[in-house]
Amino acid sequence: MSKKNEQTKKIRAFLLEQIEKHPADLTEITAEKFKISRQAIRKHIQALISNGSITAAGATRDRQYKLNLLTELKVEVPISQNLSEDAIWREKIRPALKDVPTNVIGICQYGFTEMVNNVLDHSEGQNLLIYLRRTAAYLEILVIDDGIGIFNKISKILGIDDKINVILELAKGKLTTDPQRHTGEGIFFTSRVFDNFMIISGNLTFAHTEADNDWLLEEKENILEGTWVRLRISPASKRNLTDVFDKYADNEEYGFSKTHIPVTLARYGDENLVSRSQAKRLLIRFERFKEIILDFSGVEMVGQAFADELFRVFQIDHPTVHISYINANEQVEKMILRAVSSS
Repeated sequence: MSKKNEQTKKIRAFLLEQIEKHPADLTEITAEKFKISRQAIRKHIQALISNGSITAAGATRDRQYKLNLLTELKVEVPISQNLSEDAIWREKIRPALKDVPTNVIGICQYGFTEMVNNVLDHSEGQNLLIYLRRTAAYLEILVIDDGIGIFNKISKILGIDDKINVILELAKGKLTTDPQRHTGEGIFFTSRVFDNFMIISGNLTFAHTEADNDWLLEEKENILEGTWVRLRISPASKRNLTDVFDKYADNEEYGFSKTHIPVTLARYGDENLVSRSQAKRLLIRFERFKEIILDFSGVEMVGQAFADELFRVFQIDHPTVHISYINANEQVEKMILRAVSSS
């Protein structure tokens, strides 16, 4: 591909990525990003309008842009013992994705079947509602049920009183309410193979954005009955399902032995992580893994007791579990190194 064609591809991909965030100033931010004229950007926008990717509305000064829906599908079915996730995928969803790249199809099939299987086996609901939406920028799947709610269900079965702790445990992986039939890998891997992953249930939102490895745990006033899951990925994504699996696998046994834990999910609101009790809550089920990567993104400080419990006390009791850390600022790293040096 020539440099000119490659630049054209980058500019138009950026336009599609940014259009929802910047419907009114799309031209300006793109011109600034690529250091080219607004007139040049308008030619790219016109090309996207001509091929049906986007729509423009309003006069020149007030013009706004939006993505066109290229595919929209709604599937509503009653939940029953005879319903199977693979049949819904094969008969309803897959036919609408005929020209999607194979790697993206694989990711969508995995995430869709995992989330629908969770609904069928665990939701205790009556109805399943599925939406498929596709634009030039993203492919989105919504899986919605009217059941007990995923955080309520896990809290009830596993005896985890605080639903914020439920979300922390989900992020670790290997969490299931039915160990005879499930490994607890579905949400862990689904949250990492899509560009955006979100669960809303009750008054809690749990989300992950892959591009900047951003994790969100948010409490809201409104209560959502049942569970609402959104999976979103770019049709142009180069991500491969196997590569994501391998990232968390043991090199010798190929099992799910490594986990990546966003430490910020252990916090309540904007509290600091300073106590041993907070560390012990984070450490629950660590012994099920061989390798644990603690991601301190968004954590401004930790206390000596918190770091000591994680990096010295636990390691004395569990020498075969390897704990490492990433994205720690200077203060956090100082506390970690202090704990390690005391071992």
